[in-house]
Amino acid sequence: MFDGPFDVFALIIAIIAFLIAIKASSRAAELRRRLSSLEEMLFAQRQVQPPPLMPAPVQAEAPATTAAEPPPLVPEAEAPPPLVTEDASPPPLETSPEADAPPPLPAPAPGFEERLGTRWVVWIGGLALALGGFFMVRYSIEAGLVGPGVRVFLGGLFALALLGAGEWTRRKESISTIQALPIANIPAILTAAGTAVAFATIYAAYALYGFLVPATAFVLLGLVALGTLAAALLHGPALAGLGVVGAFVTPILVSSDKPDYWALYIYLAIVTAASFGLARIRLWRWLAVTTIVFAVLWTFPGLDTDEILVAPHAFHVIAGFVLAALLVVCGFMFGPTIEDGEIEPVSSSSLGAYLFGAMLIVLSSAHADLALIAFTLLVAATLFVAWRAPAATGALGAASATVFIVFAEWAVRANPDMLVLPGGPISGVGPTAIDSSVSLHLVTAAIFAAGFGIAGFLAQGRSNSTVIPVVWSATAVATPIAILVALYARIAHLDRSIPFAILAVLLAAAFGAATEKLTRRETRPGVAISTALFATGTLGALALALTFALEKGWLTIALALMSLGTAWISMQRPIPFLRWLAAIFAAIVTARIAYDPRIVGDAVGTTPIFNWLLWGYGLPALSFWGASIFLRRRADDAPLRMVEAAAILFTALLAFMEIRHFATGGGMTSPPSLLEFALQVCITLAMAIGLERLRLRSRSIVHNVGAVALTVIGGLISLFGLLILENPLIWRVDVGGAVFNLLLLGYALPAVLMLLLSYAVVGARGKVYANTIAGGALLFALAYVTLEIRRFYHGPILSSGATTGAEQYTYSIGWLAFGVVLLGVGILVNSERARLASAAVIALTILKAFVIDMSTLTGVYRALSFMCLGVVLVAIGWLYQRILFRRQIPPPAPQTSS
Repeated sequence: MFDGPFDVFALIIAIIAFLIAIKASSRAAELRRRLSSLEEMLFAQRQVQPPPLMPAPVQAEAPATTAAEPPPLVPEAEAPPPLVTEDASPPPLETSPEADAPPPLPAPAPGFEERLGTRWVVWIGGLALALGGFFMVRYSIEAGLVGPGVRVFLGGLFALALLGAGEWTRRKESISTIQALPIANIPAILTAAGTAVAFATIYAAYALYGFLVPATAFVLLGLVALGTLAAALLHGPALAGLGVVGAFVTPILVSSDKPDYWALYIYLAIVTAASFGLARIRLWRWLAVTTIVFAVLWTFPGLDTDEILVAPHAFHVIAGFVLAALLVVCGFMFGPTIEDGEIEPVSSSSLGAYLFGAMLIVLSSAHADLALIAFTLLVAATLFVAWRAPAATGALGAASATVFIVFAEWAVRANPDMLVLPGGPISGVGPTAIDSSVSLHLVTAAIFAAGFGIAGFLAQGRSNSTVIPVVWSATAVATPIAILVALYARIAHLDRSIPFAILAVLLAAAFGAATEKLTRRETRPGVAISTALFATGTLGALALALTFALEKGWLTIALALMSLGTAWISMQRPIPFLRWLAAIFAAIVTARIAYDPRIVGDAVGTTPIFNWLLWGYGLPALSFWGASIFLRRRADDAPLRMVEAAAILFTALLAFMEIRHFATGGGMTSPPSLLEFALQVCITLAMAIGLERLRLRSRSIVHNVGAVALTVIGGLISLFGLLILENPLIWRVDVGGAVFNLLLLGYALPAVLMLLLSYAVVGARGKVYANTIAGGALLFALAYVTLEIRRFYHGPILSSGATTGAEQYTYSIGWLAFGVVLLGVGILVNSERARLASAAVIALTILKAFVIDMSTLTGVYRALSFMCLGVVLVAIGWLYQRILFRRQIPPPAPQTSS
């Protein structure tokens, strides 16, 4: 349907214009309605009757107060001396006839027809003129109508005609009484279209047909760019916007099958210089941002080819960076002025954008030497510009991030281990012919680490702003640590490395010395936070030293110790950022555990308890508990709660992972067992009891929620694990010996812990919560009695064999004895809950006697069952009557003699 992308582009423009026209029509109708109401209101005001006559003195004073402007002043030399008499009054001031004139009516809002005819048509027409010139060049090439020389000549004539028409219309408007519309300036649009065609013509003459040598093309393009700059100064932002967009789009519309990147990037450098110069003169920041966006987008062509031309791409980003630094960055060289101590977004983002482009060139070229050198120069230039111009300090973050990405990608991609596989190197992985050497990376890494570190330290105290020294110190700490980690991953392959551990210790010593120096300085804005950051860097470097010198699992421990150390530093330096930093370290360690719960993979070991899990979970848990103690001394805030949550989490994970390791013999992958569920329930309930006691002192919401969460987890494991999934009455489970067996661990001990937990929450939580836990204790105690009787009759496998009459009778006797014991305990300690539990057990025994024993037992067992039940019930009644609820018989009334 469409012959090419240009027809589609034209159709899109038409559709957009139509939609804009529809929207303008609706807004015009609303404006006409408002204008009509305003005219009616003004007409009604004119019909109001004049005010009543005022006395003469008042009439004389009134015009003076309502006059539009006072009469002209008389010079002092010519002014006669005033005649003052006692009875004389000042003569009335004469008023201008203009004072009685009504105020001018506001200019009516433009209607739909006016908007369409004076604005949108002009914009679309100017764009159509520019596109017409480009399409004419394209058509002449495809149809072969004229030769290349004639095409270039006609394109030049068309450009000159448009420029001449623009200048002629500007002069005619300037000498006439017609005022140009600021948003639909016909001279500006004609000039912009002519500028775009001139750019395209010169570029085609050089890049497509070879009519111009590079020097001539450079001069002509420079002249056009300077002409655009001068024209935009006269015609306003419309020309600037259209001219810049047209100049950057020109290489797309007039393209070639064999692109010359040197010609392209020289052309773009000239366009960028002209645009930045115009933006600087007129202070159009939007123009600078638009230019930067287009320039960075022009970095992508050619990056996806097999043999990237590094030199022209490097020239493009370097030229753009230099121009941005000279003309865009506030307070540097020819850039705009700005107040000291402010970070200006455009100044920082302009440098960061070209650093991003340089990083892409390094990554796409497989770290070619020239690309890496160009990237190093731009990073060094960023440090220099930010040092001289505080407005560009925000670019330090971009520089630090790109440096880390470059070295991290080099560490991940260039893996020499892939080169020694039997099948040979894998395509795309490992060094290639243009890879830069390891020594060059080491040199640049040392330059980056020293540059960021030294500059970040020396920048302290140079600014009256708080943010600027903090940004310097943050990059001074983060960049060397990030580079050291990347080099360790690339060279040592994350294995033990004493040389890297020594480097980490030296880095920690440097950060420590910086901390000591800053501590002794006078108080300046931001120095306190910077001191804390250098102190944190000291802890981080020491943690890395442990990681490099020890096994991989020590990284988890090192990060946890960093959280503890940061919390301790926050006590010495009460800076809110340090509290959040301690919480961030805790979050990183938690994420590390989620990635590999075994911490060291298969090297956990088989020794129960004393294995890598104890160090990998125990030391972080201790660190987080200690950090929470330090943080709580200052405030109860979000960072403290994060660290407290991490402490509870790692304590629970330590218990669960050690139980898992013990139950599976170190395998960690076997299915769960009765032993594992029993230990989990006991440990979970014990930790819940501890948190219930702790929360009463700390009043921490984390301890409160943690206690409830552990109780719920223990209840779920008890219900689904012990009573369903691994119930020895249902499944074939070997419970062990006669007395000391899994039944004691899985049912008796949880019953005792549930009972203790229920007493721990009495008065602190609701009755329903405490009674529910007590009910669970009663259930598990009764289950233990039942399963132990079953073990006596069936041996270690409870699910095998039939239930005999003697066994059924023993169940009744055992339950009855258990109920009596509960009653005795309730009487001795005066516990109503124990007596109610006794009543529940005895009621269950009665139900069993009448439902099960009566139907299953025969002979003497049935008789004995009911006899014992009757005796016990009578005895219980006697106890309640004689001991618990004994009633005193009132003494008889004394008899009186009649």
